[in-house]
Amino acid sequence: MAKLYFNYSTMNAGKSTVLLQASHNYRERGMETYLLTAAIDGRAGPGRIASRIGIGAEADSFDTDHDVFAMIVERLDQGPVACVFVDEAQFLTEAQVWQLARAVDDLDIPVLCYGLRVDFRGQLFPGSAALLALADEMREVRTICRCGRKATMVIRLDGEGRAMREGAQVQIGGNETYLSLCRRHWREAMGEQPNAG
Repeated sequence: MAKLYFNYSTMNAGKSTVLLQASHNYRERGMETYLLTAAIDGRAGPGRIASRIGIGAEADSFDTDHDVFAMIVERLDQGPVACVFVDEAQFLTEAQVWQLARAVDDLDIPVLCYGLRVDFRGQLFPGSAALLALADEMREVRTICRCGRKATMVIRLDGEGRAMREGAQVQIGGNETYLSLCRRHWREAMGEQPNAG
């Protein structure tokens, strides 16, 4: 029975590596996969999923106005697909998450989504919020804070390496822009939050 999965974490936990390895496992057994990634994140090049350890694969790109269910149906017209993989799933819209759920329910295809849970302010991304509500199974891809504890939060750094407290929710970047921390060290870096009490 197909399911909708949400594999979430902070920055630099290896989500893309896990996705690419899982896709490789299917293909190694002669089963085709369909890879999707957010068009907004072109760090690896347009229509490409890549990990920091140097592996990558071509993917179709989605933007907020794409119907991902229709994209999956169009791909199925070319031949069978054993599994759909979605990288940068935090950039999905709520409607697109429902479209992925429809693909699971109506097409009986497993969909594995990989993305961030929260932004640098500790707020859910719209795609992540919808996935937390709709996913059949959720798995955390873990990474660690500088203190050795599990990192569950991320800070955005300014040009001088200081934690930013304001700004747009989306700013594409990697190690030069973001740092994953445990909640305690995130609180220290961010100072007391207005809604923290």
